[in-house]
Amino acid sequence: MGAFPSDAQRAAARVLVVGDVMLDRYWFGEVHRISPEAPVPVVHVSRSEDRLGGAANVARNAAALGARVTLVGVVGDDESGRVIARLCEGDGVIADLVTDAAVPTTMKMRVLGRQQQLLRVDFEQYPTRGVLAELAARVAVHLADHDVVVFSDYAKGVLTEVQDLIALARARGAVVLVDPKGDDYSRYRGATLVTPNQSEMREAVGRWRDEAQLTERAQHLRTALDLDALLVTRSEHGMTLYTAEGRDHVDAQAREVFDVSGAGDTVIATLAVMRAAGLDLHTAMRWANLAGGIVVGKLGTSIVTPAELRAGVAA
Repeated sequence: MGAFPSDAQRAAARVLVVGDVMLDRYWFGEVHRISPEAPVPVVHVSRSEDRLGGAANVARNAAALGARVTLVGVVGDDESGRVIARLCEGDGVIADLVTDAAVPTTMKMRVLGRQQQLLRVDFEQYPTRGVLAELAARVAVHLADHDVVVFSDYAKGVLTEVQDLIALARARGAVVLVDPKGDDYSRYRGATLVTPNQSEMREAVGRWRDEAQLTERAQHLRTALDLDALLVTRSEHGMTLYTAEGRDHVDAQAREVFDVSGAGDTVIATLAVMRAAGLDLHTAMRWANLAGGIVVGKLGTSIVTPAELRAGVAA
């Protein structure tokens, strides 16, 4: 596994997170009857909770591990955007959010009955072009003060010009990690590491018949995109890292899975903090694998603490 970075090492880690910021809103209640209007459950809402989602959840996870974290993203001029700013402050994230008055803040609202998700309602709209130029300008300013940059792509439009941002970050000497979306990975050319999950990898390279073919396709993709490494996260099958030196695999931690939402955010945030704290990619992957195994045992978008990671190794 390798030694867990000290408090001082993690406090010195400087991580910049850029991407699709969103608010995760949860309505919790009980279901006692079916509506007479339609065959749907009636949820009596007893409480609500707001959490940082998307790129903001990546930033929140990195801050929870003790790093100094700056978040750059886009919000609307609305209540959800103000909630995100307030939550970032509470979670120790430095939020430099560009306000786009023409669009709403991206929000996912989930309705749960007895801890089971019954419905999700999404509010989202692509940001305007001028706002993206402002975002790029802010990223350029922050690069001088950060060692690792995470681009968190949820296909909400904020990273439309991500290739230019990657080139800028690499030119400044930053380690660039990308959580991708879609099947056009040429947008991520030149990054240090791209972290598709198993489903996203199939979109990018097609289905594979065995591990040998997956390795061949992964290495071809890594070389074609001029990446230092490609990390495929594989749920219950663990994680596989592909570099110029070859293939490195780690099995999943055997834990009960309660909710996988936000697990990818936790994984890439842990990778970022471990790399910024001086760990190599192979060791960082193992800590990220442990963090992913812990967070899927929690409800909704959640964090993993240093204490939980240390306890996970001890267990």
